Amino acid sequence: MSWAEWVQGRNDKARAKARWRELKELDALGLRGKLPDGAVVVAFATNDYLGLSAHPRVIEAAHEALDRWGAGAGASRLITGSRPVHHELEERLAAWKSSASALVFPSGYVANLGVLEALAGPGVTLCCDMLNHASIIDGCRLASALGARVVHYPHADPSAADAALGSAPGRSVLVTDSVFSMDGDAAPISELAEICARHGALFVVDEAHAVLGPNFSELPCEVLRVGTLSKTLGSQGGFVASSRGMIDMLVNRCRSFIFTTALAPPSAAAALAALDVLLSGEGASLLRQLATYAQRLRPGPAITSPIIPFVVGSEQEALDASMSLLQMGALVPAVRPPAVPPGTSRLRVTVSAAHTQDEIELLAAALARLGLHGG
Repeated sequence: MSWAEWVQGRNDKARAKARWRELKELDALGLRGKLPDGAVVVAFATNDYLGLSAHPRVIEAAHEALDRWGAGAGASRLITGSRPVHHELEERLAAWKSSASALVFPSGYVANLGVLEALAGPGVTLCCDMLNHASIIDGCRLASALGARVVHYPHADPSAADAALGSAPGRSVLVTDSVFSMDGDAAPISELAEICARHGALFVVDEAHAVLGPNFSELPCEVLRVGTLSKTLGSQGGFVASSRGMIDMLVNRCRSFIFTTALAPPSAAAALAALDVLLSGEGASLLRQLATYAQRLRPGPAITSPIIPFVVGSEQEALDASMSLLQMGALVPAVRPPAVPPGTSRLRVTVSAAHTQDEIELLAAALARLGLHGG
């Protein structure tokens, strides 16, 4: 079989299963924009949870950095790519996360890959929640190739994680998302931290989607916190916050940090400005607004995130529901395998503080017309 035949076969298989994907162009600043056919839509699938990507202070900071340092860093951080704004951002991120130090990466994905690769080796056990983000799963695969033992425990199951760590023969790591990207539920952070403390395990927590919590400053175990600059902060990039020794080790050992061009200075400056907004009174108001919107679409006693899944079942059903919403002016792409298990294709709605109350009500009415209920 030639490569062309193999590629065609893969493409045909994806189409036959209603798993074919195409890039959708959206000419937008923030949540509202136009499709190529001129249709005006509102995005309800963005991770720009507080709308800070289009905040005037954030845009202004990026402009100033562009004028001062240019569009890119030009090299890796260890060559000539480290700018004052990177160091200032790392100091502020460390303080925000109550950590001794922090390190900025070009994306959250490569931060997870690099951290798990750097921690891996013979005699190391990685315990990984089965529903962790793809970047964590891929990091564990890389760790396995480097000799680490990888154990996947049932989703958000502390007793299973406890048993997995209890059978680990050497150094061990427990890695979990704090909020899971496809279901919007939160990990039992306190319980998992107690388990890590009991077994002497390092606790790696990816807080990419933790805009509404769970929040923590002190845990009874050694913690490495992975975060992103592209969701709550509306910019681009990732970071790790931990002890000074851990960050120094990553600077010297983490391949996805050492061998890649540094985060673009305008992105770093935008994230720094966004952090200022987040930690201000305005940021507190935006968080309250976000929680209110999420509560409207997912009523319940506790709101853990602005991610509201509407599970419809088959791939084609999800595509049909997505198209129906698009015709009503709401952009909500269908999420299908392999992003979610077969039979659980869904509309993954995410709300933003930058939505208006009218937009939230219109979406709620549109979902109700389709008979969809979040959960």
